[in-house]
Amino acid sequence: MQEHVWRLIHSGYQSGAQNMALDESLLEAVACGDSPPVLRFYRWRPATVTIGYAQSVVSDLDLDVCREAGLDVVRRSTGGRAVLHDHEVTYAVIAPLNSRHFGNSVLDCYRVIAEILGETLRQLGLPAQLVPGRPKGGHRNPVKAICFSAPSQYELVIGGCKVAGSAQKRHGQAFLQHGSLPLEMNVDLLRKALRMAPLESTAQSENIGWLNRWCDVPLSIDAVEQRLTAVFAERMQIEWQHSVPTEAEERRAGILYRERFGNPSWTMKR
Repeated sequence: MQEHVWRLIHSGYQSGAQNMALDESLLEAVACGDSPPVLRFYRWRPATVTIGYAQSVVSDLDLDVCREAGLDVVRRSTGGRAVLHDHEVTYAVIAPLNSRHFGNSVLDCYRVIAEILGETLRQLGLPAQLVPGRPKGGHRNPVKAICFSAPSQYELVIGGCKVAGSAQKRHGQAFLQHGSLPLEMNVDLLRKALRMAPLESTAQSENIGWLNRWCDVPLSIDAVEQRLTAVFAERMQIEWQHSVPTEAEERRAGILYRERFGNPSWTMKR
């Protein structure tokens, strides 16, 4: 399979569970050699809170607030902390572990992808900087359960505020890294849905970033996706094969939806 040819998939708007199921299905397809590497963009309808694989829904989320606000809640198969997805660019990079592009470790993957995201933001006029790697902390309290409250390894900041969240999983001989670049952020809803205490939420919300916080002329999702696609291809020296999920990938995503991501017992299991 030609490594310089990647699939480019624009999935549009789907529910949180559908988005997570398709990411997992594509990861399985790449891992078994049925698909070349993939860059996928997708969007959320309704707005969704995703929680990390090991997080507790009960302790880290206020489900009443989520229901009242019309938010989906879905558990990712990747680790990390809770994220509120709404008006943002969401990407998934899915590639073989032996790819020449990403080095030999999880941190190498994070670094390479973060450098591409950073270059994209700088080309859009945003002074994004890459934070040096440092150990990820736990999430013993509600603030630390929030993805955008603090930067960690190889992540992007503007003015000290984290502006890109990401999580990674490895399956067989492939990896999935999905992440988000918020263009806007409803900080008040974030505080309430993720159980931020009043004093903590005031302090922490000052460190939560979104791209249009620093833009005189607001960026659009389309503009950021287009620039990221161009930078990715240039940095990786690859060609795009515009694509949609195959029938087999859609069938597998449907099974994963029913068994995991759309199943309340999967969401509430911890």
